[in-house]
Amino acid sequence: MKKRLHLIIQGRVQGVCFRMYTCDQAERLGLTGWVSNRDDGSVEVVAEGSDSSLVQLLAWCRRGPPYSRVNDVAQEYSDARDEFENFSIKH
Repeated sequence: MKKRLHLIIQGRVQGVCFRMYTCDQAERLGLTGWVSNRDDGSVEVVAEGSDSSLVQLLAWCRRGPPYSRVNDVAQEYSDARDEFENFSIKH
């Protein structure tokens, strides 16, 4: 059964290609959804897919890409809504 994972990632996560790396990782894991910078300096992720792929994405987001520093990751799981066809970067 597919699930949805909603993340708010705080720390030094903008200006370090966090969105690009997250999109690449999500695509490798076969997830759909999006990643976006927020006005408060955090990054928001909504991803849908298998439990195991979402757990792997969450673990990756806790580490982040080179030059990032993740201080906190707020997470919320829910049932998938199947509203995405791919994973994208929202601007």
